Amino acid sequence: MAKYDSYIVRPEQITYANILFYGAWLGIALMAVTYIIYVAGILDPHVSLELVVNNWDKSVAEYRQITNSPDGWGWVALLGSGDFINFLGIALLALMTIVCYLTLIPAYLKRKETTYAVIAILEVVVLLAAASGLIGAGGH
Repeated sequence: MAKYDSYIVRPEQITYANILFYGAWLGIALMAVTYIIYVAGILDPHVSLELVVNNWDKSVAEYRQITNSPDGWGWVALLGSGDFINFLGIALLALMTIVCYLTLIPAYLKRKETTYAVIAILEVVVLLAAASGLIGAGGH
């Protein structure tokens, strides 16, 4: 185990940091690639740029109605559209916290650090519940 001053860095902390580091860069790269796809017009957008500009001043509810844009996880059905494919990178970045917490749970259980394992499990459950949109939070 690596030692930093008087603090021992556990292997699962290194794993967490590495997953977060590479996952974040992958998400950023994915956003860059999908943005290029959008700007280059490789995929047709769901909402034309003209329609976006003409409705810039509308509320979210009005904008969604005018542009026939989904809420919640409805964007997944529009991944073939140039303006919705960029959500993939954003979703990956949002998912990284859950993935990282999942790597901690086995290590905590192996060391019989039940309190930390329960906290990590509850964190994953809360994040998944919020992202699902089932409880009225997240997943707009």
